[in-house]
Amino acid sequence: MVNFTSGKWISEPKVSEVTSEFVSIATEPKTDFWQRSYYGFRNENAPALLIDSKDNFTFTAKVSFTYQELFDQCGLIIYLDNENWFKASIEYENQLFSRLGSVVTNLGYSDWATTDIPLPKDIWYRLSRRGPDFLIESSFDGLVFNQMRIFHLHQLGETTIEMGKCNPPLPTQKVVSFGVYACSPSESSFTAKFTEMSLEPCKWLAH
Repeated sequence: MVNFTSGKWISEPKVSEVTSEFVSIATEPKTDFWQRSYYGFRNENAPALLIDSKDNFTFTAKVSFTYQELFDQCGLIIYLDNENWFKASIEYENQLFSRLGSVVTNLGYSDWATTDIPLPKDIWYRLSRRGPDFLIESSFDGLVFNQMRIFHLHQLGETTIEMGKCNPPLPTQKVVSFGVYACSPSESSFTAKFTEMSLEPCKWLAH
């Protein structure tokens, strides 16, 4: 188990509940995380609850939701600062499909990598760290996880052979803030509930 009761908020929501068993976030309209690319705008007003770790880790959480409008989303987040962060979620598109994907933001520019899927009511995410590199996976049953992407956060430094082999952190390894988030970029509101959260030594094996 991982306990978020001592976590820190970015843009604490008006309605939330945090216990040793779960985190619940009610979104507010016009909230999002995005930086510049394609749309030009910069948004950083979504609620996220974070904990810190210098270690390599694997963080797993189940999130349940009932989306209402376009771009409603909830999932996992890494937040270094407003120009360097990551998020993984399903974003609501329409009644036919939604977009399972992730955003990596380096040096103030966001990307968005997605695949179209039928909209479920819940999903598990598993995030693993090895130094400045990360693996994000997803699962629809909590048992079989599929890779979504491997990514690098530039602010955490360079990938090295030693870093690729390490499980304990290197002496120069930086603290990372990570956790859960939910938002509604359009005129919407819904509740995201995060359960079955665990924090373990890194399960992402060295190459």
